[in-house]
Amino acid sequence: MELQPILDPTNRTPLYMQVYTYIKEEIANGHLQKGSKLPSIRALSQHLAISKNTVEAAYQQLLAEGYIESKPRVGFIVKELEEPLQSFVFQPDVLVKAPKSKQIRYNFRYGHIDLAHFPMKTWRKCLLAAMDSEQSELLWYGDRQGDIGLRKEIQHYLYYARGIRCSAEQIVIGSGTPQLIGVLCQLFDFRHDAVALENPCYDVIRTVFQNHHFSILPIELEEDGLNIDQLQATNAKLVYVTPSHQLPLGMVLPIGKRQKLLKWTQQSNGLIIEDDYDSEFRYGSKPVPALKALDTEDRVIYVGTFSKVFTPAIRTSFVVLPQRLLARFHERCANYHQTVPIVIQKALARFMREGHFERHIRRMRTIYAKKRQALIEAIREYFGDQATIIGDKAGLHLLVKIKDKNANELVQKAEKAGIFVYSAAKYWFGNVGTPPSYILLGFGGMSEEGIRAGIRELKRVWEI
Repeated sequence: MELQPILDPTNRTPLYMQVYTYIKEEIANGHLQKGSKLPSIRALSQHLAISKNTVEAAYQQLLAEGYIESKPRVGFIVKELEEPLQSFVFQPDVLVKAPKSKQIRYNFRYGHIDLAHFPMKTWRKCLLAAMDSEQSELLWYGDRQGDIGLRKEIQHYLYYARGIRCSAEQIVIGSGTPQLIGVLCQLFDFRHDAVALENPCYDVIRTVFQNHHFSILPIELEEDGLNIDQLQATNAKLVYVTPSHQLPLGMVLPIGKRQKLLKWTQQSNGLIIEDDYDSEFRYGSKPVPALKALDTEDRVIYVGTFSKVFTPAIRTSFVVLPQRLLARFHERCANYHQTVPIVIQKALARFMREGHFERHIRRMRTIYAKKRQALIEAIREYFGDQATIIGDKAGLHLLVKIKDKNANELVQKAEKAGIFVYSAAKYWFGNVGTPPSYILLGFGGMSEEGIRAGIRELKRVWEI
């Protein structure tokens, strides 16, 4: 069999690739059938007046990709392809016009933090200092549970700020609360363990449980929080709650209900996941002790995050596991690696150890309190009795209900004017009917002036 590739020595493509491409296309097009014998390396090199090394390199590539095979005392044989292959035809990138981004004049998005007062210089110093750590530490995964220095700082902080007694060995660090909830899901059996969730609740966490195939039992909220009687009537062994600042309604679970909830764990042999996502920002009163601080039976899994109190950019959250779950964690997560970069963990540990973290919290509590007050005053000034404010005692958001208005229509009108506000409907789930027509207003990432101007503009847009 003679092969007649047209070789171009001046082409930038190496000669062996030109030979390889020619033979591959002959096979793909069916011109070289299954079982066809190719010329020997010597014969083809002489025929094409090229070196044997060039031909051998082409054949080796064809062998590696399965187009041909080498049989002893026979030579190189064409193999059968599953189906005819089409030669790849390169097409230049087609420019697709991206949709025009909508101009944002005012953004009341929940979850945004105040960037103007972020302690960037101090944080940079901590990062640089962390880079001076032992190289073997910085360039490796690190401890599966997280840097021991950071875990000890979290341990101390939880005791003084939240009244929680725990050991550093109980703390597991991860890259965000959803990721850690995903880890917790693997400590339980979704085939038998149903999870009860506040309704409404944080929709991202609900999605995590759904993705791990848990049966979800929605529990209604009363004026003062979770309906404990409804929870007791279920077969749930696990309940997820936000007792210090319910998301999104904002109420605080009172001490009586906290005690009833803890008693439920004893009666049902259940566990509580307490998400304490923004307890540092409470206005007008001291922070309420964490549910975990009242836990004498070690049945509360405490979840905390640095996203709201510091910055979401470092993707750092943590859980405090009950002693009863530690062995299960080490067994089921033995092959997992730490997900937060070591340099971030060490920098954060230094930031906390040197007192910067507590000073930052105190400062931001004052700043956010002023923003919250500006928002409340603006709503009252421009909307008067047409607006009802809900859940404004803590956190970085509140809800507002505009009298005789539909939330979705209000959101759409505002967006057309470049003002971004958000419906709270996504937090409701299950067969509960139509959720209330609440608008969620986050104020963490806005200035006081922007808050007032945005609410004033909303009055005009909404024609209130």
